[in-house]
Amino acid sequence: MTDRILDLSDKPARLSVRNGLLVISLNVAQGPPSDPAALQGGSAARQETPGNAAMPESGHCATELDSRPSAGSGQALRGNDGDGGGDTAATKTYRCERLPDPNEHTVPLADIAVLIAAHPQISFSHAVLAGIAEAGGTFIVSNEKRMPCAMLLPLETHSTQTERFAAQAAASLPLRKRVWQEIVQAQIRARARLLVERTGKDYGLGPMAARVRSGDPQNLEAQAARIYWRALFGDEFHRDREEEGLNSCLNYGNGVLRAIVARALCAAGLHPALGLHHHNRYDTFCLADDLMEPFRPLVDRVVASISDRREEERRSETAATATPVIPAKAGIQTIALDRDTKKSILEGLLARYTAGGESRTLFDWVSRAASSLAAVIEGREQRLGIPDLVLSGASFQASDS
Repeated sequence: MTDRILDLSDKPARLSVRNGLLVISLNVAQGPPSDPAALQGGSAARQETPGNAAMPESGHCATELDSRPSAGSGQALRGNDGDGGGDTAATKTYRCERLPDPNEHTVPLADIAVLIAAHPQISFSHAVLAGIAEAGGTFIVSNEKRMPCAMLLPLETHSTQTERFAAQAAASLPLRKRVWQEIVQAQIRARARLLVERTGKDYGLGPMAARVRSGDPQNLEAQAARIYWRALFGDEFHRDREEEGLNSCLNYGNGVLRAIVARALCAAGLHPALGLHHHNRYDTFCLADDLMEPFRPLVDRVVASISDRREEERRSETAATATPVIPAKAGIQTIALDRDTKKSILEGLLARYTAGGESRTLFDWVSRAASSLAAVIEGREQRLGIPDLVLSGASFQASDS
């Protein structure tokens, strides 16, 4: 099974289902022939279309469309394989039916992990929602700011779902507090690793994680957050979900991460609304918000890398034009949630991460954590299995703060 994230945000589209395939019809309104990059891909490679026209660079999604006809079975679809198997260079070729209309593209429903409908002129049928849900995928709807605001999750994805719902609802307060302790400890450790990677020290977060007690009565999570954000983005940065710039990038990445976690919880037979710690009466994904905490620094890492790259580009431009250099903190706040930024964020979520000598996708690690949580709730395991993830190929050593 493959895991792909599709973000349809550049052009109007009409979605339908045919023979187990999601059919994406681009340019449903008037306009020139469609740009295959409107269905945006995770690879920046260029391909040649049948008319020898260069296919534009792909955008911010996990999938790359190769529109060259291949012998026997028509269009080819290439993308990152969720289990790491298959062809070299982390790509695998899938055969889809030949489509006479160049404005239409297909993706197997079983390959879709998350579909983000971000463009305001996207239409879809009931069959699309049902098909994605039955295949175990998640459908995200975006608001006028093109930020995730709602999602559709599959309901029947586990054989003993009702039994696990009952166990989840009956979980005792001491059990919930103990699991929340493990989640907070894992989150603070993850933040410490990111700070060590970027600055060479953990700013005291490592020892702080060890001091978290059952239920986190000292609210060390919030204390660690105040240290973490200043160390990561500077003293002038404030985490505010209503602001633009870095905050909007973090919101977008966390919105997609939330959908990935909610999907894994449903697959594990748990209800994403019955939280351990989060309990907002208006939040229908409290458990997803709980379990995603240790994985949030993966989004932070990607956004910080984007900030570094944009700052370097800005400095190069100002040096070339001999204009005064704007202070760095002002520059990082002007990052826009554009096509390239979304692409980088989604590529970060599709990267492979290592823990305990194993290299797996984020989808796999989140699924393991959700399954472990179900086992703890049912009393089959004592401790929650949350991996201390490191980006595959990257390594660093902890140092004194």
